[in-house]
Amino acid sequence: MRKRPGGTGVLNPGQHGHRFEVMVGKGRHSILGARSVDPILSFVAPIGMVACVGTGLVVDLVSIAQPGVRTLREISIDGPSLAELSPGRGGVAFLQGGDISTAEAIETLELLAARWPAVTVRVSGSDWPFPVVPVIPMYPGRLLPEPAHAGVWQPVSGQGTPRGPGPLLPRLRPSVARRLLAGQLPRRSKWVDAWRPVWDMPWA
Repeated sequence: MRKRPGGTGVLNPGQHGHRFEVMVGKGRHSILGARSVDPILSFVAPIGMVACVGTGLVVDLVSIAQPGVRTLREISIDGPSLAELSPGRGGVAFLQGGDISTAEAIETLELLAARWPAVTVRVSGSDWPFPVVPVIPMYPGRLLPEPAHAGVWQPVSGQGTPRGPGPLLPRLRPSVARRLLAGQLPRRSKWVDAWRPVWDMPWA
């Protein structure tokens, strides 16, 4: 796995003044949650976070698990197989949560994260103990939220100016969104590459 670039104090290049002024870096994360009020961003953001690394695991704790698919809950009960403990090849792997409690999920995720290069978890609630990356859709006008913390900013209509600290993503092209929603990865994407700094940023 290629090394991720180190964190930088200045975020949102071209958007002057957005910095982590009082935040102390915590080093590289092995597990990051992702949350967004936008349903599409909620789904594709964890994929982008792992795809920018090259190889990793996306765990979906929001969607209802499909029947016949092995879930994180089953892994927590049976224990992971050797094939599940670490990636057998490069790329992004997907795992549905199933009906699993937070405590069960944490124990199993920490076990998987010991050998997976990166793990992102799609979450919706506020009780998740790992660092969570808020992905904020930049809706036009007054619809743009005013967060009290850092986040990742996604333009929805035009470019716009973030209202807080955090990376500013390029526009998510429809073709890239369709591939991600279908479980496919684009060969090259500026949007995917723009996620790299999140792994070294201090998320509350």
